[in-house]
Amino acid sequence: MRKAVYGLVLAMAALAGGGAPSQAQVATEAPAAVPGARPVTVEHLLVHAPTLEGNLEGEAVDRDVYVLLPPGYAANPHKRYPVVYALHGYSIGAAQWMAEIHVPQTVEGAYAQGAREMIVVLPDAKTVHNGSMYSSSVTTGDFETFISRDLVAYIDGHYRTIPKRESRGLAGHSMGGYGTARIGIKHADVFGALYMLSPCCLSPRALGPIDPKTWTLLESVKAPADSGTLPFMARAQLATAAAWSPNPHNPPLYLDLPVKEGEPRPDILAKWAANAPLAFLDQYVGALRQYRAIAIDVGDQDSLKVDAGKLHEALDSYRIANSFEIYPGTHTSHVAFRIQEQVIPFFSRALDFNETP
Repeated sequence: MRKAVYGLVLAMAALAGGGAPSQAQVATEAPAAVPGARPVTVEHLLVHAPTLEGNLEGEAVDRDVYVLLPPGYAANPHKRYPVVYALHGYSIGAAQWMAEIHVPQTVEGAYAQGAREMIVVLPDAKTVHNGSMYSSSVTTGDFETFISRDLVAYIDGHYRTIPKRESRGLAGHSMGGYGTARIGIKHADVFGALYMLSPCCLSPRALGPIDPKTWTLLESVKAPADSGTLPFMARAQLATAAAWSPNPHNPPLYLDLPVKEGEPRPDILAKWAANAPLAFLDQYVGALRQYRAIAIDVGDQDSLKVDAGKLHEALDSYRIANSFEIYPGTHTSHVAFRIQEQVIPFFSRALDFNETP
């Protein structure tokens, strides 16, 4: 049977639920509101992304960004705060993810239960194919640098932050967990602590059978906007190809698929494999040792737990301090609980709250 690394994005099927394609927006449980929790202030911005200018897909270069200012921000006009950048998953944008993780309630609850106050920033990286993979591509634009440089510079320039790496955290769920791994591994000079929730796409996948109907369908797409009519997994293939195998000489989608006319393309498959964090982590061991803390978690009913465990083992093999937890839940069922009970408290402990350089 003809084979291809079709499984490379099978992990993305879990992005909307416990291992199978489903609706992009999912209903999630939330912890009970904490009595006496003080409200945060939510600001909705449009932040210009120079690194997205000229992208071949026509993605917006002014990106939606939500900023959560802690309860004490307005009352303490001279106080500066650490910042946590939180990345959403595939098929949703930042606003939808806020609903899934019940923000701002869960952030307010974490503060009310004793977590130290910080600024939380949620940028939108949704694209015409439903997700940027937080990667660098002439087709989608350079989302990796937008997050790690341009957005950080904007937030430091417009809010009272503590502008040093030890006071910046990076977190994300699913595709956002992949983005946290990718950006975190490559940009330890920018961030001081990482938290990956159910990260996808960490390793090159095993060989799997080619589905002729899927590839024929993908090859028939005539414009980027047409991907909106595709099934979840087919659209995920286009998102992955736009991010990891861009081709400025192949209009109208400006990407190369890993299968062409029913045959696998080893050169394209190699490009996809090269974007797996477990494939390039070894090149950044020295940088990873700079982190104050690294955490990984995943639900016990989530198929992504296998690769999450491999990332934990890889870090352990280099004696890079990290924590790893498999908790009861699916891919999305308890993520809101994790934000309140684990993620915000983690950064409360891990980040540097000292306002002096």
